[in-house]
Amino acid sequence: YRDLHTFELQAPTRLIEWACGNRVCVAGYGQSDGNEILQLIPPPTLLTKETQGLCPERDFKVECGGFSERPVYSLKYVPDTSLLVTSGPPDSSLQVWQVSAEDSDVIKSVSTLAAENDTGQSWAKIATISARAPWVLHGSRLDRVQITEVESRKNVYTAASRGSEELSGLAFLDCNTLLLCCTIGQLCLADIRQPQSLVEAVSVPLAPCSEQWCMGTRHGAQGLEPSSQPVARLSSRGLLTLTDLRKTSEFLALAKARVPSPGSGAEFLCVSWAPALEGYLAISGFDGTVHVYDTQSWDSSGREAEPVFVHKGHAFGGAGGSRDLPQVTVHTWHLQKPRTLLSAASDGSLHVWDWVQPCGKC
Repeated sequence: YRDLHTFELQAPTRLIEWACGNRVCVAGYGQSDGNEILQLIPPPTLLTKETQGLCPERDFKVECGGFSERPVYSLKYVPDTSLLVTSGPPDSSLQVWQVSAEDSDVIKSVSTLAAENDTGQSWAKIATISARAPWVLHGSRLDRVQITEVESRKNVYTAASRGSEELSGLAFLDCNTLLLCCTIGQLCLADIRQPQSLVEAVSVPLAPCSEQWCMGTRHGAQGLEPSSQPVARLSSRGLLTLTDLRKTSEFLALAKARVPSPGSGAEFLCVSWAPALEGYLAISGFDGTVHVYDTQSWDSSGREAEPVFVHKGHAFGGAGGSRDLPQVTVHTWHLQKPRTLLSAASDGSLHVWDWVQPCGKC
């Protein structure tokens, strides 16, 4: 490691979201009432673009917070606003929150966005954008995806699909194009300018029916078309696929991650592209580790890939007296520091770490 910071949360979290001003937001997913939503100020060393060496203050600080009556399974800031949106069981409705002003340290609930035709579906996956207005893309199944204007609560788009597969994730590729990922591995593209057209399906990897999938999209350099950026998919068996959305009939690359056999579920599967490091991605959700891979040498052979770094801090830093090893619930990359990641685990631990690039790959 070049650097490592740890912070103990009061409850386990399954999400980490970067906010404006380099703030970090986390939230609890316990089943009881009173799940915390916290906005944290990172250690000063994470707020500078260059490593500053030793720093007397190495802890996160709680800037503001609030409580949710339901578990928070997904959280997104709404760009260019002071709002954030959350979702979680027992249904697919969304909760809208106001982040506190300078003279307050409270994150307060301001409204609820009910999903259309909600018949007790599972919790909604969400994505946000503010290209035209503050929008939230949300849905739990392929035939229940919609865009809602956050402040007016007006529905501005509903996807037309004959399928009802459960979703594992969704994203805005740009202000007009949506990407949806089903738990069975199917990717679907939709254009909000053609609301009556069926979403276009992208090839599904050959895998057992019981296998579950998640996706990670990459934001390219300014001027590049979003569709030109590869989409990564990760399965509960550790299979990784890279897909170019301009040529959906074939895979850019296939690889097998060096991970243990899937456990009781795949609810914590996470794959993400490094925003400031070309060709690198990270995966987690199998155990107490986070694996980082360099995909630039991958091909379509599907052979096992060698990680360039494995973060094992959560596996060795579990709560005392607990027989169950912590499981990483989520990770995310720092927006500017190329090799810095944040990860959280089921024991409430939050880690920020930066690995040293091996010699010969500088």
